[in-house]
Amino acid sequence: MTDCTRPGPMTSAGAHAGLLARLPHDVAGLAAVGHGLLIHEHLAPSYDVVLSEEDRATVHLRRVEDLLGRITERDGRPLTESREPKDRVPGNCRHFTVLLVTALRALDVPARARCGFGGYFGGGTFEDHWVAEHWNGDRWVLVDGQVDDVQRALFPIDFDVTDVPRDRFLVAGEAWRRCRAGEADPALFGLSVLGESGLWWIAANLVRDATALLGVEVLPWDTWGAMPEPEDEIGEDALALFDRLAELTLDPDARAAELRALCRDERLRLPAVVRNAVRGVDEPV
Repeated sequence: MTDCTRPGPMTSAGAHAGLLARLPHDVAGLAAVGHGLLIHEHLAPSYDVVLSEEDRATVHLRRVEDLLGRITERDGRPLTESREPKDRVPGNCRHFTVLLVTALRALDVPARARCGFGGYFGGGTFEDHWVAEHWNGDRWVLVDGQVDDVQRALFPIDFDVTDVPRDRFLVAGEAWRRCRAGEADPALFGLSVLGESGLWWIAANLVRDATALLGVEVLPWDTWGAMPEPEDEIGEDALALFDRLAELTLDPDARAAELRALCRDERLRLPAVVRNAVRGVDEPV
């Protein structure tokens, strides 16, 4: 695996690294800092905020350095000073996650982003979602850096979001394994707000999760290579490829060399340019 205490291309604060020096040293405190800096684009109305299309452009920022740049352009105060909701930078679960990972790594805490599905947003579905994962000295712990008190009132969350149970957030590899084994219905995995779900969505998140484990946290809608389209039939060769990828991402530290080797396959390898499926354009990573 990559060194989870060192910044990667997306999790480097770059010119803004000095802003991280005075952050809290506890996970809950770091997550709270993110709550005061970012606002989820789809949940803004719950904070009495109406976003314009121009506001929403920041959801396409891939690098934390650029994200911090937008934050400080809007408000130059220390990051620990919470902004009013209308002054927060729009993002999504992935942005909360990479900001938290960046902050944890600045404290030399091993941390990484995980792409998968949250089963705690209501409706009995597992929604497309990103969380952080950090090493607490004994085990890897999942942390949902997005959920604050406002969202606790919106969703049926009955656990500590700084230690998310592994059956409430499924990394993409576990979602794939369960569906392939007949233990779960692929139709429950996707993004209900779009009315989209299925094995194709799980496969795409599986590739994104593997890529994040290798140090590059792409956007939730970046697509390339073997990622299937909604209408695609996933053939036997692709199923075997995703079966293997899921197996390796479920034990990424013990199988690091194998995961790296598999992700050099041209069907999985992250190219210099990906398809931003939301914008419908090709963009450099």
